[in-house]
Amino acid sequence: IATLAVKESLRPFDRGAVARIIEYAARLEEDSERLSTHKRSIADLLHEADYWAERNDLVVTGAAEVQQAIDQQQHRASRIRERVQEGIARGIIHIDSAGAVIGQVNGLSVLQLGNFSFGQPSRITATVHIGEGQVVDIEREVEMGGPIHSKGVMILSAFIANRYAQKHPLSLSASLVFEQSYGGVDGDSASMAELCALLSAIAGAPIKQGWAMTGSVDQFGRMQPIGGVNEKIEGFFDVCQSRGLSGEQGVLIPADNVKHLMLRHDVVEACEQGRFRIVPLENVDQALEQLTGESMGEADEQGEYPEGSLNARITARLTEMALIRQQFGEHKDKEGEKEEKGE
Repeated sequence: IATLAVKESLRPFDRGAVARIIEYAARLEEDSERLSTHKRSIADLLHEADYWAERNDLVVTGAAEVQQAIDQQQHRASRIRERVQEGIARGIIHIDSAGAVIGQVNGLSVLQLGNFSFGQPSRITATVHIGEGQVVDIEREVEMGGPIHSKGVMILSAFIANRYAQKHPLSLSASLVFEQSYGGVDGDSASMAELCALLSAIAGAPIKQGWAMTGSVDQFGRMQPIGGVNEKIEGFFDVCQSRGLSGEQGVLIPADNVKHLMLRHDVVEACEQGRFRIVPLENVDQALEQLTGESMGEADEQGEYPEGSLNARITARLTEMALIRQQFGEHKDKEGEKEEKGE
């Protein structure tokens, strides 16, 4: 930083300004343990901060001028982000940040526009009915979902079969969709959110809409890290802040993404004050307990879950579906036999 300031004939930067520039370099790298040394990006920031120091008649550039330069960079590129936030604020894009709904969760995605990226919440819904064990990914069916997204849906389907279909066939059909999505969808960073929405629909357990979540899932229900975690958190934070932070809102992230957190100062301040929460998680059980406020329950030696737990309710519902489908099949067989006999 000092070398660039001398080379570009800029004002000196005080220690607060240097610290803020280092934070900016870590944010560029999206990693609290690494720094970007991309000279052009750093030099552009130094020049803009120097400009604001000149406007303010300062001899030394401080942290306030560096922050003003960062804010102005984001403002110049944020027209689309502001339109998205406006659509949510006006109720054109449906995103709930209060109450509880069965089979509905706030997922998080990132939109990239040149060098500028921002997070956008998406309403993910799931419905279930009796069927042949198929989870329908509507995005894939209409050719709007990419291969990585389809892979995520297949993995969550495998998790459900592995955990809940050991004693009877999986006899449900389910559909998953990103509501109000009119462009392509790819990536598996919403697969954990899709799984939670699906399990919520099966158990009939409402999900608190004050939470949003991101993270992919493996076949054993473990939460896996994703990219763009800072932008995703900030996108939902902006929605909640515009409606008033209640202290009951926040974002669930994979525990492995904690090292990548380099958030805006207003988000950090809100978390310190308890007005917004960021909760790292390791698996689907922790996620559903946080989203619903109910216990998942652990299986005993016989594989039975505690009565009233979410796992017990999910198992009971899937067993009920299997019995109904079996009875329906037997009824159809009897009807077919009668037709053959001419009765």
